[in-house]
Amino acid sequence: MWFKRDLRVHDHAPLVAASAHADALAIFIIEPEWLSSPDCDASHVDFALTCLAELRAALAERGLPLLVRVGSAVQVLTQLQNELAFTHLLSHEETGAGWSYTRDRQVSVWCASTNVSWQQFNQNGVIRGLRNRAGWAKRWQARMDAPLHLLNGKFSAALSLDQPELPTIASLGLLAHGKNLQTAGERAARRTLSSFVQVRGYGYRKALSSPLSAEEGCSRLSPHLAFGTISMRTVHQATELAIGNTPERELAYALRGFAGRLRWHCHFMQKLENEPDIEFHNFARVCDGLREDAFNNNRFEAWCAGQTGYPMVDACMRSLRATGWLNFRMRAMLVSFASYHLWLHWRHTGLFLARQFLDYEPGIHWSQMQMQSGTTGINTLRIYSPTKQAQDQDPQGHFIRRWVPELAKVPLPYLAEPWKMDLSVQRMAACMIGADYPLPIVDDKAAMKAAKDSMYGLRKTPEARMEAADVQDRHGSRKSGLPASGQRRNAKKPRTPETPSPQGDLFA
Repeated sequence: MWFKRDLRVHDHAPLVAASAHADALAIFIIEPEWLSSPDCDASHVDFALTCLAELRAALAERGLPLLVRVGSAVQVLTQLQNELAFTHLLSHEETGAGWSYTRDRQVSVWCASTNVSWQQFNQNGVIRGLRNRAGWAKRWQARMDAPLHLLNGKFSAALSLDQPELPTIASLGLLAHGKNLQTAGERAARRTLSSFVQVRGYGYRKALSSPLSAEEGCSRLSPHLAFGTISMRTVHQATELAIGNTPERELAYALRGFAGRLRWHCHFMQKLENEPDIEFHNFARVCDGLREDAFNNNRFEAWCAGQTGYPMVDACMRSLRATGWLNFRMRAMLVSFASYHLWLHWRHTGLFLARQFLDYEPGIHWSQMQMQSGTTGINTLRIYSPTKQAQDQDPQGHFIRRWVPELAKVPLPYLAEPWKMDLSVQRMAACMIGADYPLPIVDDKAAMKAAKDSMYGLRKTPEARMEAADVQDRHGSRKSGLPASGQRRNAKKPRTPETPSPQGDLFA
């Protein structure tokens, strides 16, 4: 039983299947290809190790040992084959980054060459081998409504091997990350779900946009879904149950919005499953060369450091780097600012953000990076004004003052645009622009105009229009015909996943 990004006991189809075998052993492989990949961060590994410690104990209670080994997957499996001569390998399917896609292909070849039967089970709404998007939503619904895979009883004849202590970040050659992360593990995931559908979900729709309210108002399940400490099916069914049982109309209304976004979660992952190349290349190849040759490393480094001179951008980046999480609207603003104002290619900024996001989910991440930077060819261009976002989402300046302490004493009327302070106000605020806090790295209006001219000019070309039709055919959403969550009647027609609300929380 090979654990990957499914570090849980409940609703785990391969684990249940393994319990039917006479001898069983669970394994997690810490792969050098993961540790050295450009999208991996020590915080990801730290979170996984904490999950593994809890999982090992939970499995031990059920009589199943969990072996954790370091090495390439084929290398480790070969060693185990020599030791145990196993005949079956069970795991979940994975829609992951390019290195994991390559690994799975290598493992498939290895299994065929050694006569090992590798059975892979689905664990979300992503459909392997999908030829057409028609009917996708109904298939998603059927999967989510299916009974949970629950492990009953204990393993009767599990294999026995030495189980050394789990490695540490240091022993794996990684530096301490210093982030204040969410609590890891399946127990934390289930507590987080319960608190959201019972209490915190009341303000979900209103809390989405501001980084102040989103910290508590969003579900905060995204890292647990990314590492598989809870299944999408479990979240879906708990949400539907809460909608059906609550007498509070406000809570039911909020949870219906959340339930719809669970579909978006898998919808975007399906894009990477169908076309793994979108991690590396533009959806719309007519966009090739648009930003690649104009990459400005000084701008990139200032954006990464939260030193752009735009307070809301810098506060969001610094908050993300410290905690590993940021609400969706502010993520979209960071990518928009990098892509349009700074004219940076999404692959460079995407890799940096992947390392910062504890909830990095490749299928969502790369689709969203391209969507927010305008290279899908089919989505509306959303170019966020960092000044307006500061005024709208942090009107009292609490978030900016918390994460950009240089601006702590700046009067509120200037906080979104501190470069407009005259020298006397700067001295009073103990913040000299250009010394204590940087001048804006670009001119907001000029940069937005240049970006719009380039993007809309390109989209008007016949080549772009032809390719947009092709991208829509491959990846666009279809009308599902499904009832709204909770069987709600007389509801407004929902937006399709290709036109999500700017307040959408695709990261759940």
